[in-house]
Amino acid sequence: MTAIRVLLVDDQELVRTGIRLVLRRESAITVVGEAADGKQALELLAEVETDVVVMDIRMPGMDGLEATERICAKAGPKVLILTTFDLDDYVFGALKSGASGFLLKDTGPQAFAEAIKTVHRGESVLAPSATRLLVSHFVAHQPSRPAHAPDRRAELLSRREREVLAEIATGQSNAEIAARMFLSEGTVRTHVSHILAKLGLRDRVQAVIFAFENGLTKPG
Repeated sequence: MTAIRVLLVDDQELVRTGIRLVLRRESAITVVGEAADGKQALELLAEVETDVVVMDIRMPGMDGLEATERICAKAGPKVLILTTFDLDDYVFGALKSGASGFLLKDTGPQAFAEAIKTVHRGESVLAPSATRLLVSHFVAHQPSRPAHAPDRRAELLSRREREVLAEIATGQSNAEIAARMFLSEGTVRTHVSHILAKLGLRDRVQAVIFAFENGLTKPG
């Protein structure tokens, strides 16, 4: 099995060193480069084949938000945000721009490694136990924006699909949704697939954001 190629982006060398040492224990993951800001990351990505970028947000020069936007706009490698909840109010914007998820910097080593593998598989990572709290926080602290009509794509969803989407927005896994709604896990996977296809969304991260922005679930 080819190792997952990871690029580390953080302005603190000590943080990068710690992450590199953690990932060194994982035979399925290899660190192919390090960058101290978004500009360096983009330069490295032009030279080094990368599968997953582990991205900090607050950095001098080009921050993680702008770098994430540029990487995802070019359909580049997956981006996993590694951030501090109390400070990084830009995470919501990064997820909306295409990041495959985020973890807090106090995440354990094993969970962190598994998150990289999950993102590499094309799935999303949203710190499930705190998804609703975190996304609600970022929605509440976004700069004020003009009111707009609900996205008409929401009308394409069936009642059951809207219910499943509301569960996704609380951070429930497919297995947890299945148990709560008395469905098989396979049926939930089918509903999730249909939701993403109908709404034209890439993954569950974008589905959560869509649900909050269009009133299909509410913060708090």
